[in-house]
Amino acid sequence: MSLTTDDVKRIAHLARIEVTEDEAQATLTKLSGILGLIEQMQAVDTTGIEPMSHSQDVTQRLREDAVTETNQRELFQSIAPAVENGLYLVPKVIE
Repeated sequence: MSLTTDDVKRIAHLARIEVTEDEAQATLTKLSGILGLIEQMQAVDTTGIEPMSHSQDVTQRLREDAVTETNQRELFQSIAPAVENGLYLVPKVIE
C-alpha cells in the first residue's frame, strides 16, 4: 500500500492536526517505512505455526484464591453520607 502526501494531509485533517508540507513529507516517509515492514511480515509463510500470546513460554505463579480480609461493609457504610439497600447513593451528575 502506498501513500501520498495528500493522504497524510487528509489523515491529519481528520485528526484535527495541522501539518506543514515538510512535516507531511517526513510523516509520509515514516509511514511508508512502517507499511513496508508490515508487507514484509505478511509475506512470511506462517503455515503450521501456532499463534502465541507471549514471545516467551512463561507461566505466572498464582496465589491461592482465599479470603484474606474480613468483610467491613457495615463499618464503611455506617460512615457514608447516604446508603440505601446496601448501596451507596451519590448525587446525580448527568441530566
